[in-house]
Amino acid sequence: MTHKQENEKSITMPEFTVAFLGYRDEWEMERLRSQAPDNVEIVGTPLGASRDEHAALVLDADVVIPWMRSFDMEMLKSGNKLKLIQALSAGTDYLAVGELAEMGIRVANNHGGNSVAVAEHSVMLMVAAYRQVWQQMTNLYEGDYHGDFFEIWEELHELTNKRVGIIGLGQIGSRVAKRLRGWECEIVYHDAQEFDAEYEKGCNATRVSFDELIETSDIITLHVPLDRTTRGILSDREFEMMKPTAVVINTCRGPVIDEAALVRALDSKQIAGAGIDVTETEPIETANALKNRRNVVLTPHLAGSSIEAREKALDWAIENASRLAAGKEPGAIILPV
Repeated sequence: MTHKQENEKSITMPEFTVAFLGYRDEWEMERLRSQAPDNVEIVGTPLGASRDEHAALVLDADVVIPWMRSFDMEMLKSGNKLKLIQALSAGTDYLAVGELAEMGIRVANNHGGNSVAVAEHSVMLMVAAYRQVWQQMTNLYEGDYHGDFFEIWEELHELTNKRVGIIGLGQIGSRVAKRLRGWECEIVYHDAQEFDAEYEKGCNATRVSFDELIETSDIITLHVPLDRTTRGILSDREFEMMKPTAVVINTCRGPVIDEAALVRALDSKQIAGAGIDVTETEPIETANALKNRRNVVLTPHLAGSSIEAREKALDWAIENASRLAAGKEPGAIILPV
């Protein structure tokens, strides 16, 4: 190789590295590479790779995209030039955001990449809980076709004209609100963040106090990040304030609900039911007291799972990394709380 060729090679070599830890399919890597600028190199380890294989990529990465928690803090601390942890999820509670910030490493979430999937799943849980769908399916599979459903019609409801209280009107909560417009629901919300009138109008949502939302909503659906301010946001006090016909939906993070308090509220019929995608302990314990209740619909933390959500999250990940590579500010940064 001539001296000129060596110089040309050094000029075109990638200056910025994005490491995808635990990719599931090769198309994911191809999607990232197809959108990466010339000065950004995409490297990755497949799902199931060893810790040492993941750690080797972190050493010289500028951005790490972790999947299935294929990392630990010691691994991240070993990065020589790590600037950003780009999550493919909306929640980042599994990352020590404050500790990373002290190291000069920022954390970004998926910028609403799975918001449509979670919003659709949330509405599904509302309908499923209102119609006790889990019990209907159990009866059918066990050969008791209608079971006792002709005797309990008064326990089954429609969404139309119900007041739905949304706690957290961000990327996901706002999409829940917009989808419920077609169900002819009354939408109220509470959020620590202030939204302007145009945003509220687009969501067809009215801001109310937290206590008013709790006391007056027929359905209460949670769409907040998990941090010290939201942990246990629904507990005994809140369940005691709810209507006896209220249904609680949770598709964000399990610990935002005091699970023992939820069980007590269901046992005492303080509330009518729940639709739960996330639990305090995951995978859910075999003996979890929320199981096998006709008025509780459980799903295994898959609300955000769709091929479209995955594609959008990957597209945002490479867009955000490319911003950083170009010397611009990345978006969807999670601040320590």
